[in-house]
Amino acid sequence: MSEATVTVPTASGSALVTLTPAAINHVRRMIEKQGNPHLILRMGVLGGGCSGLQYLLRLEEDKEIDPQFDRLFEFDGVRVAVDRKSLVYLAATELDFDPSDLMAGGGFVFRNPNARRTCGCGTSFQT
Repeated sequence: MSEATVTVPTASGSALVTLTPAAINHVRRMIEKQGNPHLILRMGVLGGGCSGLQYLLRLEEDKEIDPQFDRLFEFDGVRVAVDRKSLVYLAATELDFDPSDLMAGGGFVFRNPNARRTCGCGTSFQT
């Protein structure tokens, strides 16, 4: 494991998703700006976009988590929910934040080893 990445291991020892410290810090600032300690980051995948699938990132209240359908992870105090269907597409994905890359979803960058093809802006992909 790289020192620049915080991971949450699965039972097999590999990480389902990872967030870099830059992503953790930016999400933390977003939550603090909203003034609601019950907010979590929702990561997911939706149909659409120019490559067939598109990434979803949003803040939502923790009461919206459904334990039957969602997996909850914590990265240095930042909680992240991913629905089980999206985990199939996001397995081993790293979420980073690059303030110089504001074209990619406000600076968030997905590094998804499952993506065979991505669009030019990096917000949609194909597996």
